[in-house]
Amino acid sequence: MKNQIETIIQVKNVTKIYKMGTEKIYAVDDVSFDILKGEFCCLLGTSGSGKSTLLNLMAGIEKLSAGQIFIKGKKIHRMSESSLARFRQRYLGFVFQSYNLINSMTALENVEFPLVFRREKVKKRKAMAKNMLIEVGLENRMSHKPKEMSGGQQQRVGIARAFVARPEIVFADEPTGNLDTKTAMEVMGLIRKIAKENNQTIVMVTHDRRIAEFADRVIHILDGKIREIEIKRDITKDEDVVSVQSILEAIDISDDNISAENTSEKNISKVDNLEANILEDDIKVNLEGIIDQDNVESDIALTEEIMTEESKQKD
Repeated sequence: MKNQIETIIQVKNVTKIYKMGTEKIYAVDDVSFDILKGEFCCLLGTSGSGKSTLLNLMAGIEKLSAGQIFIKGKKIHRMSESSLARFRQRYLGFVFQSYNLINSMTALENVEFPLVFRREKVKKRKAMAKNMLIEVGLENRMSHKPKEMSGGQQQRVGIARAFVARPEIVFADEPTGNLDTKTAMEVMGLIRKIAKENNQTIVMVTHDRRIAEFADRVIHILDGKIREIEIKRDITKDEDVVSVQSILEAIDISDDNISAENTSEKNISKVDNLEANILEDDIKVNLEGIIDQDNVESDIALTEEIMTEESKQKD
């Protein structure tokens, strides 16, 4: 038996209501659960089930309608935007379905990006970025820009960027959604391997049952509510430690029935559209973990300015 493992995330009676005219849409409806440090937790549900909204609430991207969320004992729902930004920079990493890489930057520069804003020294951050790219198998793609890489390679860069600062928690929203099955399995193996080696906590959203197999705990979401919490591997017990290879061997990649449970149609399109709009229009990755889409160009300019200034000082 392992020593007592701390609870790193607590979700208590969380509700998120969207208002569309006079109608109220309960995207998340009175949800409660805990996540342990070092645990791989999956939020599994079909499109419109509220799983991405729940992830956004946990990351502080969206505001609660009711309830409480604690991360490392801190009340996320009570933090100001500036406090949230500092908290994300220090403790959180993000992996997105659409990669969200900056096209004008190389793979190395994309991975360096969050470290620049943390004011890491040039030599140190380049070494950290290079080591992460080597770890995800991209040692020969460091100078390539996103458009010169495949989808799988781009997501590996996204993973390297999410993990480079060694955050305690990584949030991943459909990280394999744009990938073929073989590449998806490779990417999931990487995420689990890196997280377990560094005792990092993963909170992942997916609709794919096969991807959920990589998780220690699967929370089934249906119409904004928890239908079931499934413990696949108890991380408090030594005997439940498993290898990525054993998980891969147990997954039937030929199975066509990969989606989560069929869910009620009543709110699917409304919640799904709301979630998609939030993710597409408002989210990008930087030092804070997330920035507004409108500020991307200014942040790139700031990064280039910092790099140029550092280069001058070096000269």
